[in-house]
Amino acid sequence: MAQRLYVGNLNYRSTEDGLREFFSQFGTVTNVLIIKDRETGRAKGYGFVEMSSDDEAKTAIAKANGQEFDGRALRVDEAVQRTDRGSRS
Repeated sequence: MAQRLYVGNLNYRSTEDGLREFFSQFGTVTNVLIIKDRETGRAKGYGFVEMSSDDEAKTAIAKANGQEFDGRALRVDEAVQRTDRGSRS
C-alpha cells in the first residue's frame, strides 16, 4: 500500500520533478506535490511524496531525513492525515 511522506525545509526553488528524482533512489515514487501559496503561486517550503510501499517509505524516511537537497537539509516523516480546519473568512 502506498505511503505518503511529509517533506519539509524545501528550497523555494525546488521542483516536483527534482524531488521525484531524489526520492526515486529509495523506491518507486507514485506522486509528488509541492505546496504553493494560493495567491502568489510561490512554494511554501514543504510538500508530499508518495512511495509505492510502506517499506520504501521507511527507507526514504531513514535515508532522506537530514540529507541535503537543493542546499537545504530535508525533514522527512510520515504524513499526518489533515483534519478539517473549517472555512476561512
